[in-house]
Amino acid sequence: MRGLGVCLVVLACLWACADAKGRLFEKPIAFPDQLMNKGANDVPIVDPPERVAGYFKLNRTVDAHMFYFFYESRDKGPNDPIILWMTGGPGCSSEIAIFYENGPYSLAHNMTLLDNPFGWDKHASVIYVDQPINTGFSYSEDPRDDVSGEHQVAEDMLDFLQEFFEARPHLANRDFFISGESYAGHYCPAVANKVYRASELGQGPPIKLRGVAIGNGLTKPSVQYGAYADYALQEGLISQGTRDGIMWWYPLCRWGSEFCSKHKWGWLCGLTLQYCQATIFGRILMSKPGINYYDIRKQCLGPLCYDFSDADKFLNSAAVKKALGVDQEQQWQECNMLVNAQFYGDFMRDFSLKLVPLLEDKVRVMIYAGDRDLICNWLGNRRWVDQLQWEGAQGWSQAQDKAWMVQGKQAGLVTSYDTLSFVKVFEAGHMVPMDQPAAALDMITRFMRDNNLADTDDIYSSTAAQKQQQQQPRLPTTEVAGTAVV
Repeated sequence: MRGLGVCLVVLACLWACADAKGRLFEKPIAFPDQLMNKGANDVPIVDPPERVAGYFKLNRTVDAHMFYFFYESRDKGPNDPIILWMTGGPGCSSEIAIFYENGPYSLAHNMTLLDNPFGWDKHASVIYVDQPINTGFSYSEDPRDDVSGEHQVAEDMLDFLQEFFEARPHLANRDFFISGESYAGHYCPAVANKVYRASELGQGPPIKLRGVAIGNGLTKPSVQYGAYADYALQEGLISQGTRDGIMWWYPLCRWGSEFCSKHKWGWLCGLTLQYCQATIFGRILMSKPGINYYDIRKQCLGPLCYDFSDADKFLNSAAVKKALGVDQEQQWQECNMLVNAQFYGDFMRDFSLKLVPLLEDKVRVMIYAGDRDLICNWLGNRRWVDQLQWEGAQGWSQAQDKAWMVQGKQAGLVTSYDTLSFVKVFEAGHMVPMDQPAAALDMITRFMRDNNLADTDDIYSSTAAQKQQQQQPRLPTTEVAGTAVV
């Protein structure tokens, strides 16, 4: 009996260990040949990078499964960094980025995939996550798993990342970066701060956080709402009189946002959002009906101002779901507005201060913004960055804008001091990698390499190419530990 008891204890321990390391369920991505657009000169890749899709069972939840993609660096360099991407919304799927912005391929109208020469996986391994729960292919059947704030977002992402790196010990020493756009101006500071604190306290496997990159983000609403009228006037969208009228309403918007950040009263935060939208942003849209507020050069088409219907068709097809390991009954949508509504008490909070301890501990932070975007415009982002109170604030106030050149043309302006940089991207809207793919790849690659955009060669120059050729030999493919391949 004693021996049987020992065996049962051992079995119980083994089961527990297997369960702790078995929450990642992955499938190598193998799209059917008819979905891949192969040119006449296309040749098979002898040693293709690892590309998987999978689900992660979240610890704190009843039934939540987070969907993600992992694309190994095409360079397959032994020291290539890893970058996490989170699309905003809240409630919008990261597959939008994969197929329209910085993923390894782009989606053609005939439902085939084209190679994207400017995918961010070119020089780094990239993780895309559908979060919060019930975004994209992520799901839960239990309402207790609903997410309504950044504390849950940060906790869920830390849980996922620690499990991810534990399952891939060969990636544990790689430099790690957190990135995203739009509402990721909330996500990125919250998640980065959580990862930073966990590593600092020795909680879970160490994650080498080296930088945070936020594109056209909503980070400090109390400041950014105050820039709407000035940006719209500057771009000729409204008159001086309309601008002055909007600014008359702004002080109460600012007060509400600051109160929301301090006291975190969900109902007041929601009322503040409605007030600010009606008195500021809504009045600008009334002055310019039909404008695409993500790109003022265009007209708004559909509820999200862009036509992503090809993605709906592609991702909801039986062949693609099978290739990704998704249940046929699971429906993908660009943005889940129920998830969006659950964050109404979170919208107006300030997350800029989450970046301060990172900056002061030499974690690099880059805020970039396309200059044609209205909703998270460059002017509002620049203002909160200029007002950020950190130990380098005085030096930052004296930093000068410098030209950022890519392939012989000015791609934008960059301001940098110590670990902080701000990039104004020319002729780009809300989705910078979609509008300026070559410049976006150069920007993120140089950021990860800690190369100043104004003082170093772009990645397309012969000098940069020579440096890349001197990279160490590729490592052999390493098996993934602790995952269930389905």
